[in-house]
Amino acid sequence: MAKQRSRAADYIVYVIVRYVVCVVQLLPWSLALGLARGLAWLLFRIDRKHRLIAIDNVRHAFPDLDNEAVDGLVRASFVHLTTMVVEMIRMPRFVRPDNISDYFRHAQPDDLELIRRWVATGRPRLAMMGHFGNWEVLGYATGMAGFKGGIVARRLDNPYLDRFLARFRRMSGLELLDKNADYALILDMLGRGIGLGMVGDQDAGPRGMFVNFFGRPASTFKSIALLCLEYNAPIMIFGAVRVGHPMQYVIYLEDLILPEDYADRPDAPRAITERYTQALERLIRRHPEQYFWLHRRWKTQPKVREKKKAA
Repeated sequence: MAKQRSRAADYIVYVIVRYVVCVVQLLPWSLALGLARGLAWLLFRIDRKHRLIAIDNVRHAFPDLDNEAVDGLVRASFVHLTTMVVEMIRMPRFVRPDNISDYFRHAQPDDLELIRRWVATGRPRLAMMGHFGNWEVLGYATGMAGFKGGIVARRLDNPYLDRFLARFRRMSGLELLDKNADYALILDMLGRGIGLGMVGDQDAGPRGMFVNFFGRPASTFKSIALLCLEYNAPIMIFGAVRVGHPMQYVIYLEDLILPEDYADRPDAPRAITERYTQALERLIRRHPEQYFWLHRRWKTQPKVREKKKAA
């Protein structure tokens, strides 16, 4: 039986977060970014659980790195995470539809026009991201650029923080959807030709499809590929990479997967899942310090069948 959460503890955490948010909003950029680095230094030392998870993940993903390089990459990922949070807090005060180009640019000049052409077709679209770069500001920038649609996300366990984060996500003008509670609405929106953004690198548990990710089997949700095929919805794999401060980002359209290219293949769901997973891996390998190594992406592993004993 799952352990019951303490509403009082959740609320205390929420109050602390709101206090930090107020402080970060009042600081100039230089001090806010300095605070992010200080928090990263502190978390690296006190959060032993996630530090060890990150070290293990990096060692598996980059077996040629020595201990010093692994340590440096993990420290950089902590800094990236805390900087990402600071940017999320400050973004509503700085980024508007009329100045979006001051903070975000596309890696290829024609990518934005390509996206607009696909929107004009009226076909549903699946915008795929990983826990890479700043996936939260990517959704915000999408809405600020004038695109309509929805964001599929998992609710936070802390209900107070969940509502607080939901308000930020809705500021972009995109509709926020719970991947479990709003599944019928997700299907309805795809049926009406509406685009949806989602994260595609979460552990899917023992029922997921195992595909190769950084040389290890990773349990991955099959539903993304199935929705792509059922609703004839192209999958666009995106990544928002920080290239400078404050909040200077390059948006990569890493791959475009068309369901019609897999229509006659019996292994279509696996082939599509493998392809978008490989696209995410390519993005991460170019900027490994901007990946969320702290989460247990390889938590679930295939069961090893015991060999039958000889009679």
